Amino acid sequence: MTVDIPRLVLAAPASGAGKTTLTCALLRAFQQKGLEPAAFKCGPDYIDPMFHRQIIGARSGNFDLFFAPEPLARGLFCRQAAGCGLALIEGAMGYYDGAASTDRASAWQAARALEAPAVLTVQPRGAALTLAAALKGLTDFRQDSRIEALVLNRCSEGAYRMMKPLLERELGLPVLGYLPDLPECRIESRHLGLVTAQETEDLRRKIQWLADQAARTVDLEGLLALARSAPPLQGAPPAFAPAVSQKPVVAVAQDRAFCFYYPENLELLKELGAEIRPFSPLEDRELPPEADALYLGGGYPELYGPQLSGNRTMTESVRRAVSAGLPTLAECGGFLYLHRAVEDAEGRQWPMAGVFPGLCRPAGGLRRFGYVELTARRDNLLCSAGEALRGHEFHYWESDDCGEDFRAQKPLSSRGWDCIHAGPSLFAGFPHLYFYSNPVFAARFVRAAADWNKKKVDSQTHGRGERA
Repeated sequence: MTVDIPRLVLAAPASGAGKTTLTCALLRAFQQKGLEPAAFKCGPDYIDPMFHRQIIGARSGNFDLFFAPEPLARGLFCRQAAGCGLALIEGAMGYYDGAASTDRASAWQAARALEAPAVLTVQPRGAALTLAAALKGLTDFRQDSRIEALVLNRCSEGAYRMMKPLLERELGLPVLGYLPDLPECRIESRHLGLVTAQETEDLRRKIQWLADQAARTVDLEGLLALARSAPPLQGAPPAFAPAVSQKPVVAVAQDRAFCFYYPENLELLKELGAEIRPFSPLEDRELPPEADALYLGGGYPELYGPQLSGNRTMTESVRRAVSAGLPTLAECGGFLYLHRAVEDAEGRQWPMAGVFPGLCRPAGGLRRFGYVELTARRDNLLCSAGEALRGHEFHYWESDDCGEDFRAQKPLSSRGWDCIHAGPSLFAGFPHLYFYSNPVFAARFVRAAADWNKKKVDSQTHGRGERA
């Protein structure tokens, strides 16, 4: 398919320059202009897309060239952006920063793959002409940098009036406005970068203030004209036939404690024939009785120890189901939930589902951050021995029993480690998976759910026959 959608990559020289602030401000500002913008995040990130969807109401997903080859990533983009009036693609880290200190899967590669102009958000504090020199290096670092404009962030009106002509003269790039420092609009930081959308007080009000400010001090029409200069983009959205004839039910934990899911993962499971049934380990008393598989995603279970531990009927329901062989995929926070107990930041231990005898506790810092390639040591729910999956890790809690059924390897690095508990009905560990990186394992998960459903139906039929 061909999508003729205006689009911009929003990037920065480094983390902390205000990409998320600018993206949220522009999404809301363009939304108010009736454009129905879509948002995409480069790299393995759940939290920013949650903001985009839940607070701003924008269609949002990920664009990740480590997990998906360029044709597939472009096809997913075309499908998700179709019908929108504008697409904003937010970079991660610095503009050229990708996997393993290379430009692979960087915002720059995303701009090239999407044939999109890139806009740098820059904080001008502490430098003037030197800032122009640094930005000149960024624009010249690659022959086709695709950097076509700047927006200044945390910049006063006076500084903007001085910096705009200087930067335009030295770089030959338009400076399309600024955002002043707005302390009242800052989003609190926490151990996964930003707080979750549900927990941020007055977030909608903050985003509205940012949008109102952008309408006053950012050249929205100039940005839109730049976005509209992007050519029509061709991409073939992936199409998968259902992997099963019936419609097995995948129970997906979705609440404040379990909220990290790629929307693309759930979409692919549905395309492969599964029915998604959300449930809450915090609020519900037990697993949905019709569940044919269980998907425990990431999130913040360590912050909800008393509530999760206090819901003993649910933890018992999960323990019995997983132990009985219910096909189960548990990532990061979901993996923590399956342990004997989770220790919180104050040192209190909260009993969990008890599938694994280990304990999880704060690690004192970020553990094993980034992309990994996972190679199976034994046949399991998702793949056969020797097959590889791609994932990423990002966690501040550690387990004393991480598993050893897979070998994780950092890309372009000698660093690796053992991880994951895996068997015929189980895949549980810290890595998060992006299903489109290998749709075959998603299909196996759906087939395992269908097999469980068949056994359940056969058992019920056999039971009725005996009673007759």
